[in-house]
Amino acid sequence: MNVAMNLAQGLPRHCLKAVRTRSARLQRGLCTRVSASAGAGEQYDFDLFTIGAGSGGVRGSRFASSYGAKVAVCELPFDYISSDTKGGVGGTCVLRGCVPKKLMVYAAEYADDFKASQGFGWTLPAGAATHSWTGFIEAKRKELQRLNGAYKNTLKNAKVELVEGRGRVVDAHTVEVDGKRYRAKNILIAVGGKPHKLDIPGAELCITSDEALELPECPKKVAVLGSGYIAVEFAGIFSRFGAEVHTVYRQPLPLRGFDGEVRKFAAEQYAAAGLHLHHSSNPVSVSKQANGKLSLVVKGPDGATSTLTDLDQVMMATGRVPKTSGLGLEEAGVKMGSKGQVVVDEYCRTNVPSIWAVGDVIDRIQLTPVALMEGMAVAKSVALNTPTVPDYTAVPSAVFSNPEIATVGYSEEQAAEKFGDLDIYTTSFKPMRNTVSGSPLRTFMKVVVDAASQKVVGMHMVGAEAAEIMQGFAVAVKVGVTKQQLDSVVGIHPSAAEEFVTMRTVSRQVRKSA
Repeated sequence: MNVAMNLAQGLPRHCLKAVRTRSARLQRGLCTRVSASAGAGEQYDFDLFTIGAGSGGVRGSRFASSYGAKVAVCELPFDYISSDTKGGVGGTCVLRGCVPKKLMVYAAEYADDFKASQGFGWTLPAGAATHSWTGFIEAKRKELQRLNGAYKNTLKNAKVELVEGRGRVVDAHTVEVDGKRYRAKNILIAVGGKPHKLDIPGAELCITSDEALELPECPKKVAVLGSGYIAVEFAGIFSRFGAEVHTVYRQPLPLRGFDGEVRKFAAEQYAAAGLHLHHSSNPVSVSKQANGKLSLVVKGPDGATSTLTDLDQVMMATGRVPKTSGLGLEEAGVKMGSKGQVVVDEYCRTNVPSIWAVGDVIDRIQLTPVALMEGMAVAKSVALNTPTVPDYTAVPSAVFSNPEIATVGYSEEQAAEKFGDLDIYTTSFKPMRNTVSGSPLRTFMKVVVDAASQKVVGMHMVGAEAAEIMQGFAVAVKVGVTKQQLDSVVGIHPSAAEEFVTMRTVSRQVRKSA
């Protein structure tokens, strides 16, 4: 919503002229503030130079170019595992995040499908269904090579110059790539993040998500440290491939920040799916055994320690941190946060007017579609001189664990704090497929409604195809659908999705205290 609309909402007609005049002045002020001006006679090599060719960097660069700006982007040479000297056009999501992870999820799902098929009368001869881990890894690598090339072609077709090498900021208008300097009117920082390891003895023996995507063989016994989306996703992948998986995390429930009921239900389903959950526990140390396998010492909720032995791998999925070390940002005067993130304003602009930042490096919402949105906003602000603020309302997200989780809008806890009075609708059931397949997994759905306006402010699902289902409902939440409007929709039968439009009875009411 633009400035004029914000100011004009709710005002009587005779005030609108004054509002429009005020709004026009404000917009002119924003344009002046957002536009990075050059000094007298200043010459630049590029209008925009982007450091990092991941999702946000590529999107911002190619659209800025399409708007008429002269643009360059630098990126490290391609490799499957990132380092200070290796990366690749496509960035984290495409090369060592969302895409290869989802390919692993698909591969692991077949194991469940083979088992489930027996409930429907299929018989597989002994040894008929075998899996080649190396064959899958090779197929995954070929796809990543294709995507890396496709992203390079995207930049080429958009007339964005690609500079291979490690970039760093020299000053407000200078970027250096492997010793060569480029002058730019604007600089965009889009270097993403990297896995964070706990500082415990034996941390060097542990892998992160980067290495987990490139293992030479599937572990038979593995411990996963952490309970965020990366942790539970890889725990599900390894488990479906037949590994004994121990998930160790400090919180009472996994997935901190998600809706409380979702977290509780998910934990129950993870256990039903075969994960060994060590909640309220802390990893103490990792060591190598005489046989080459690993041992993990864990301090439990009662303070007593126990040891998990004969582990093939210990994976640390304990968060990600911005990859800003050595970029020269602080030397250039850019304000940095306590986690190493780049501090930006609502336009994704730093305190240095010509330097911008998007994606995981600003540590707002670490999702690829959010980085794309931020890149688009910066492209418009820089190339069109149209100040654009990314809209973070009702951003949907998914966790590709077993079972899947998808959500949009507020959790019940967040909604109670913001709106006060709520109507909560929930349902839990065994999906039709599982009634025959023999799978113990159930589905959970939840709708959070602001009692005063009857607007749906949050929707949550744990169960098969949750992400595909939630994407459509996210549109409804984004545009302000009411519960009555949701109820008026005819469901598709038989489907799990129809439950979202057939929940008529309030499960409970949440009312702020008098």
